Amino acid sequence: MSATSRLKIDFSIQELGPADAEALAGLALQTYRDHYLHLWLDGGEWYMNRCFNTAQLTAELADPNSRFYLILDAGQSVGFLKINLDKPLPTDPDLSALELERIYFLASATGKGLGRFAVDFVVGLAQELNKACVWLKAMDSSEAALNFYRQNGFTVVGAEQLTFAVMKPELRGMLVLSRPILSNN
Repeated sequence: MSATSRLKIDFSIQELGPADAEALAGLALQTYRDHYLHLWLDGGEWYMNRCFNTAQLTAELADPNSRFYLILDAGQSVGFLKINLDKPLPTDPDLSALELERIYFLASATGKGLGRFAVDFVVGLAQELNKACVWLKAMDSSEAALNFYRQNGFTVVGAEQLTFAVMKPELRGMLVLSRPILSNN
């Protein structure tokens, strides 16, 4: 028996609600600090204060078009997802699409297969909701993330530039990636 086949994978996903905003804020801040501070002139303070405060997350958690999920490894919180259930693909607004707005992990959780587990979960949800595709945005400077998405069936369908004044100008590029959803029928 190989070492890989002996590994016990204990990944799970738990849906979050508005009452979970404070705990989510702590996890969101840590996951963001682990991966994205290099993008900002101010070390990410403006963005984190804007997006990951408890009031903002409470409002987003209460939005009926959004769902947040906690990603667990052996019962420990290691990341989260934010999904927008009905958000048109920017390059094809008539397509029934689900947006994977955030997929964030603690640095200590990367490389374990949690990303693939999370993407498979999102694709399964899109199938259940009869969506034609899942789409997301990724930094064009993040080769590791882009390679991961490509390996998981996503292709680049567009590009855009962020306009945040406190973001380093050379790192404002975003790519729009999409993955078609095959029908279960």
